[in-house]
Amino acid sequence: MAKDNDAEPNEDGELEDDELTEGLEKKRFSGKKILMIAAPVVLLLIAGGVYFAFFSGGGEETAGHAEEADAAPPDVVFYDLPEMLVNLNTGGGKASYLKIRVALEVEGKKTIAELEDQLPRIIDNFQIYLRELRLEDLNGSAGMFRLKEELLARVNTALAPIRVNDVLFKEMLVQ
Repeated sequence: MAKDNDAEPNEDGELEDDELTEGLEKKRFSGKKILMIAAPVVLLLIAGGVYFAFFSGGGEETAGHAEEADAAPPDVVFYDLPEMLVNLNTGGGKASYLKIRVALEVEGKKTIAELEDQLPRIIDNFQIYLRELRLEDLNGSAGMFRLKEELLARVNTALAPIRVNDVLFKEMLVQ
């Protein structure tokens, strides 16, 4: 008697049609193939559910935050520092100068009075830093970005606990 999986050939050496189709159907839908198809589908469904739960379900919360932001816009004030002219560090070569005008972005007009009280300290910190710069330090947008970040860090250190949000360049001339 023949096993289900093993089809025996007939007298001519060929498999009968019924046995051949039955053997192919069993191989076609084996457990490994079903698992290889079903696993990605299940994973996609789980990923879709997680995405929906975390990113789509928060619509009501974000609308509430938007209303709060519109209700009380921050009072942003810009304070212009006096123009500064410093000679750059050239290592004994031809003299180079930097002329710079910046504005400080702070929140609220009440911080302007506190900022003005500390103005000599801010200018001193800026002058000391700017005099040590080389021409190479100011090249390109990356140089401007580093200068801006460094000035912002120095002004926030000098004014602590007052917070300056940004340093804005109004004019910058290297000669």
